[in-house]
Amino acid sequence: MPQLPSRISLLVAFSALYAHAALPQVDFDRMGKVGLAGAFAGFDFFSNSSVAFDPATSTLFSRSSDGSLTRLASTNSGGRINAACDLNGIAYFAGSFSSLADTSASNIVSYNPSSNSFSSLTSNSPNGEIRSIFCDQQDNKVWVGGSFTSPGSAVAVWDSNAQSWSPPPFKGFSGAQSRVNSITTNSSSSSIFFAGSFVTAFGTGSLNTTNNPSVPFSAGATPFSSSLVPIPLGSAEVEGSPSTADSGFTNIQNILCPAGPDGPGNSWFAVDNGVPLITVRAFSFISANGVRLGNTFQPDHGTTSFSITTIPDNQVRTLSYIDPATGQNQTCTDPCPLSTDSSLLYQDFLFDSIVPITGVQIKLSGFTGRSPGLHILQLLSSGAFASSVKDDNAKSCFAPSSSNITRTGDWVAKVANTDIAGTTQTVLVSDVDVGTSPASGPSFTWIPYVSAAGNYDVSLLIPGCNNLQDCDSRTSVQVTIFPGDGLPPSVSTISQRNNGDATVPLYSGPIVPSGPDFVTTITMTLADQPEGSGQNGKYEIVADRVQLVLKSVNFSTSSNSTNSPLQGMQRGFGFFEWPRSAGSNAPDASQILPNSSLTTLDGISTQMNAAISLGNPSALNGANITAVAHHPSGIIFLGGTFRLSSGTASGASNIVMFRNGALVSIADNGLNGPVSTLLIDQNRLYVGGAFLDTAAGTTNGRLRGIAVYEIDQNTWTALGSGVNGRVTGLSSTNGRVQVVGSFSSAGDNDASGIAAWNTASNTWTTSGGFISGDMSFIVNGTSQQWLAGNIVSYRKFGASGIAMLENGDQNGPKVNPVQVALSAGGPVASTVASSSRRSYVPRSTWITHSFHHLLKRQSPAQPNATLPLLPPAPAPAVLSGAFWTNGTSSTEITILGGNFTHISDSGATVSGVLLYDPKTEASSGLSGTQINGTVRALLVDGNRLYVGGEFTISGTSANGLASYDLVNGQWDLTNLQPLQASSGSPVVVRSITKSTSQASKVIVAGTFAQAGSLRCEAVCVYDTTSNQWNAPGAGISGQVATATYAGNNQEYLIVGGSLTVGGSAASVAQFDLVNSTWTALGSSSSVPGPVTAIEVNGGNASSIFAAGRGSDGSNTFLTFWNGASWSILGTDLNASTAVSQLTMVPLQDTHAAQGVIESDRMLMISGSLADSSNGNASSVLFDGQTFIPYIVSTAASGQPGFIASLFHSFAKFSFVQRKFLATGVVILISIAIAAGVVFLLALIGILWTLFSRRDDKLKYDAAEEEDDDSTHHRPSSLLEHINAATRTTILGTSPFSNYNVDKEEEKSSRDGDQDPFGPDASNYLRAETPSDAFGGLLPEESSRIAHVRYDFVPGGDGELPLQAGVEIEILDDKDPA
Repeated sequence: MPQLPSRISLLVAFSALYAHAALPQVDFDRMGKVGLAGAFAGFDFFSNSSVAFDPATSTLFSRSSDGSLTRLASTNSGGRINAACDLNGIAYFAGSFSSLADTSASNIVSYNPSSNSFSSLTSNSPNGEIRSIFCDQQDNKVWVGGSFTSPGSAVAVWDSNAQSWSPPPFKGFSGAQSRVNSITTNSSSSSIFFAGSFVTAFGTGSLNTTNNPSVPFSAGATPFSSSLVPIPLGSAEVEGSPSTADSGFTNIQNILCPAGPDGPGNSWFAVDNGVPLITVRAFSFISANGVRLGNTFQPDHGTTSFSITTIPDNQVRTLSYIDPATGQNQTCTDPCPLSTDSSLLYQDFLFDSIVPITGVQIKLSGFTGRSPGLHILQLLSSGAFASSVKDDNAKSCFAPSSSNITRTGDWVAKVANTDIAGTTQTVLVSDVDVGTSPASGPSFTWIPYVSAAGNYDVSLLIPGCNNLQDCDSRTSVQVTIFPGDGLPPSVSTISQRNNGDATVPLYSGPIVPSGPDFVTTITMTLADQPEGSGQNGKYEIVADRVQLVLKSVNFSTSSNSTNSPLQGMQRGFGFFEWPRSAGSNAPDASQILPNSSLTTLDGISTQMNAAISLGNPSALNGANITAVAHHPSGIIFLGGTFRLSSGTASGASNIVMFRNGALVSIADNGLNGPVSTLLIDQNRLYVGGAFLDTAAGTTNGRLRGIAVYEIDQNTWTALGSGVNGRVTGLSSTNGRVQVVGSFSSAGDNDASGIAAWNTASNTWTTSGGFISGDMSFIVNGTSQQWLAGNIVSYRKFGASGIAMLENGDQNGPKVNPVQVALSAGGPVASTVASSSRRSYVPRSTWITHSFHHLLKRQSPAQPNATLPLLPPAPAPAVLSGAFWTNGTSSTEITILGGNFTHISDSGATVSGVLLYDPKTEASSGLSGTQINGTVRALLVDGNRLYVGGEFTISGTSANGLASYDLVNGQWDLTNLQPLQASSGSPVVVRSITKSTSQASKVIVAGTFAQAGSLRCEAVCVYDTTSNQWNAPGAGISGQVATATYAGNNQEYLIVGGSLTVGGSAASVAQFDLVNSTWTALGSSSSVPGPVTAIEVNGGNASSIFAAGRGSDGSNTFLTFWNGASWSILGTDLNASTAVSQLTMVPLQDTHAAQGVIESDRMLMISGSLADSSNGNASSVLFDGQTFIPYIVSTAASGQPGFIASLFHSFAKFSFVQRKFLATGVVILISIAIAAGVVFLLALIGILWTLFSRRDDKLKYDAAEEEDDDSTHHRPSSLLEHINAATRTTILGTSPFSNYNVDKEEEKSSRDGDQDPFGPDASNYLRAETPSDAFGGLLPEESSRIAHVRYDFVPGGDGELPLQAGVEIEILDDKDPA
């Protein structure tokens, strides 16, 4: 054995070397079937590229076919990814974010999987949140929908060929904030369907081609400009300089809203021959769209040209206007012409966009006569407006009334600075106690004066909290808009917690003009669920201004009413079909659509609108369609937030179907909560959302978050007991439905954010990967799935405490999660340590840290020291595993033991022990009464299963140990006397083993005092032949935590724990199975404390590793026994570390031999391994000098998990690495050898025959010479020559010495008695060797079935490993020796 260095130097250089190298390649396949067991919901192999997750960001993942997850990127803080799709090998991800990975983007990016690169989609991508995305394979375009106004209203299209954005052919939608949640297509892809919260209108309304009747007509205005309400300037500072001294024309205030026709008191002149400047300053924010100027036509006065400069940006504006002479649109800057046609009362000049200003300066640069002058001067607003300060709502010129406000509660004025330098804005604020309901809190209503009907964008102006210094008390509010009689109200919840000034859109759609019968109202109240926690127990809500921006004047009023412009028209809500055949000439869906554009499926929207709002327009408040699913039969399912109060589906809640041209209610009137997502799988509709039951309450609350609607049966089916939260996304692959959302359990199983439903077994199962967080969506891509959410932690592989490992590729081992979902159900044993909650922070510096500071000698163990608590094993946890081959079916079954419950495929509740068939993925438990407690050890002995731990079985005397007959499927406790503990302590069995040297002895170790009436503390031997307990020698007591074997035939039992051997304290002891004697390994001072794990290196009793915790509990240690003494190796693990297992694993490659460990293996240390400086791990590999983090795991709570054991099917295996020739080379060599053997046998036969014929010639017989052709004289063929030679060789006689003609003829005449060595094809083919011919085929032997009694470890080339209990067929049992 290599010499052990006296002190191992763990240099940073060695650690750094591993930090950048691939993980060691463990040869799992050499160990047979390998299982990884523990208390974890997810695990991964260590990587230095680990990153910490910020739950304030949205993280994107890809999910492979086996369910494993790979992190791709995260958004900016506060970002959200809502949807994804694939087009031509490129993935598109959309939501609400400003960056993804390191790519700056506006709410959408593209991703190339082959190069792992993200790209933004130009600078004019949608300016608001994207909630849905559709990749149009037919036209090679990407459609997106959401809450935005550009490039289209709620819908935009990305052309991947042109690399550009455009609005949709139908322009977009209006109403209820124009939100599109779903974009789908039918099976023929002839139409694209849009669903969400928006309104459509179909009718025959005509375009309003006349000016606003409230404004005096002028040919210099358009219907649009005349509908812009002038800004009241009564409180503004207006100066005209230099001004004339002519009486009646000096006061410039007279032209702001002249009381009469052009003339004295109603017009203004400049000084003669002057170039005057007219300055208007409001000293507050103005949203202006242009200027209205009316010329004076008094003798010798009039203006011919002018220019406008805005304040405070001091920019000369470009203006657009109608040329009254031609009727054509024109633009101008400096100068702009003002008509001298006296028939024009005024002209409207509009800015190229709406401008935030505080005033304007008008230069009158050209005139007729003595001086320039004006009759009318007005600033035009963006449409309409209303301020929270009553005095600011002055009456506008030509308006019959002014804007107004109403309010409830206490409101006080505050003065805020604005983003425009030198200006302030007075606003009103109201304080409300935290916890106040919206109905009891303050309210504020704006009543803007709207001069003309049209399509408007309505926004709320909110001053920044930094200006008012009230950020901590700000919250969110609910705003309700009533746009007009017959139009649905719009309800939205907005946040007022903006730092800077903000303009928040509320509504986009038709607005009815103010009149005696109706006014538009905008009401603000406290939100139903206010944001923030307030300050000093109070929220503050802020009222500033509302702004209505006129977009178009597109419909005329009815002749019967000036307040119902859409009366008699069909209105739609939430659904729209765009036939591809409509092309680019599709009508504008944001305006009134002609009745000719109605499709059959547009009946969905008109019927939804009528059914939701009939008799109660406010019922549309918050109504929303979030998901649409198309069944092959033509049925369309719609889910969302709504309740239908009339029509063919009256009473339907949150989900409805459209069939044969009508809405139809589904079973039990739908569901009692919002629906978020739909998925069709043949005749099953999977529905996800935030509901508990049907609307009629028929399932007793079993439809938690997810349900199945059986389409052909019109019934609801529960998926187990559902999930304990909201479901946001559904997808399907490989016979499983993936479910994501905001939940922490699925059925009775831990599942944070993602779960999977097995459609074949109708059970919840593991999802393949692990995520802890709130997920927003999941969708199938081209070759993988995409999902995203706000993540706390993640692991690539998800499993309920158990996974199978095998050799993989350069990326690491292949992981096969056991497809069962285990849940918490069994009680946690009292010896289980309670894990302190630790924040999960992935570390990338584990191996770049030196372990030298723990190499110092530690305190020796004291007699009867307390055994360290076992690693925490909160349910569900798998603590032990074994393999059993069913002799009847030859199926290898994986047996799991631990602290868990499981609903088996038969529906039975399984506890403590589970049988799993990896081929069929079927699971079952042990028949009969289930275990009540925790299983920590398993042993398969033939067809008998021994179960150990800390448990009882109701109705039996079993206490920590039981026996189960695997063939007959029943407990067999008749001859197994129960274990008993010392007073005050429970029985805990931690090890059940067998030695190959004593096949009939089962050795049980743990914490107990006796077995039956036999005193055998800590270790006891059960004889399976006599069914009796025996004490293994004498002189040992205490508690055993772990046991293993040493010696070529396992003749030494090695145990570790807190022991007393021969009256002296010990941590490790050796039992000689031959001599029945106990020996303490080392003195009581050589091991720092009780041992929790032991490993014997390759059976070498002089190479033993032990791990445990120091007697004072301050540190965890690793020590090595070289046959004479212990040497501390040390680790960097703190006192909270618990080592559950040490196991030597073979490698596929080699490492530099480090003294205590050979180059072809490493020591795997598993448990709950914590390092205060560098994080947590569940398994590390030790090469004799360096500790290499190998496996990290996470519990369902997001806290670190632990590995209990690595178990394998081969009881023994070789560490020696052998190199084998390639298969092709082996085949060629085999063919060559076979050909050589055949040639050699033929040559021997020929030579022997020739030799025999030479003897015949020496004995010449004339009688024989006479019959040269007689077949009686010699063999008639080459094959008979060979057989004759063979006969001679075997019998030791001449090939023809016993030949008798008469006997031979008699023999040949009998059927069935042919010479076995003759030339018949059947016999000479069987006679492969002389021995076969003589002894094997006269008569032919048959094979027999047997079972391997002992494990066989191959020691040379061509030998195969065998495991005890395996069934084999024996073809030949002769010993050639």
